[in-house]
Amino acid sequence: MLGLADRAFAAGFNAIRLNQRNCGGTASLTPTLYNSGLSGDYRAVLRELTERDQLPEIFFAGYSMGGNLVLKMDGELGSTAPDALRGVCAVCCALDLAGCVDATDLPRNTFYRRYFVSKLKRRFRSKVAQFPERYSNAGLDRVRSIRDFDDVITAPNCGYQNGADYYYRASALRVTSEIRVPTLLIVAEDDPMIPPQAFSDPTITANPHILVVLAKHGGHCAFISADPAERHWAEARVVEFCATHSKLLPVQPARSGENPAR
Repeated sequence: MLGLADRAFAAGFNAIRLNQRNCGGTASLTPTLYNSGLSGDYRAVLRELTERDQLPEIFFAGYSMGGNLVLKMDGELGSTAPDALRGVCAVCCALDLAGCVDATDLPRNTFYRRYFVSKLKRRFRSKVAQFPERYSNAGLDRVRSIRDFDDVITAPNCGYQNGADYYYRASALRVTSEIRVPTLLIVAEDDPMIPPQAFSDPTITANPHILVVLAKHGGHCAFISADPAERHWAEARVVEFCATHSKLLPVQPARSGENPAR
């Protein structure tokens, strides 16, 4: 996020970085938990920037979970998107949550799964300590996977019936057919946690407003290029896409055909 903001600022954009709820030292500001369905938070930011600040053009970019959120906002707005919303970019976005959770359960992702589950449990315990009248650690000890966490914690505390209901309702894939804003999706074939097959869904491939850039390599949000001038390849593509669709900035030379080396 820091690198993308720096690159965008250097290209002539203002850059705003948004913390998810409870992230970046903000846990005490709200009793609610963050989850992959809170695209309304992004719509609120868009509304404030367009209606209060009167910004003439705005672009959104998100990685992984953030990618699902900005893409979900994009689809929910559909044809009602304000003219100032010029583009949306999502890198390695978890647009099919059930498929992503299935991928984290694979043996090859044991390290990632343990890391994410440990972090989720630690963050939730902190939330319980801050809001004991609202939350309880009951059931947390039996959580061993992300699916367990979503069944035991996310779903009952965020208005979903269960984990499966959460994955369906919070996945951007459900609304990608409604997207009417220029949208860039960057995905890697070797992403260990984001199955690339989801990006072949007809709701995406048949939508002329969506451009999918499928790189052979890149892992999960890495995309390290052999070109020293564009070491962070995905960041360069995001800023390039936004500049191309901006009416206020000069068009940048396109280099999107170059794939990251590893």
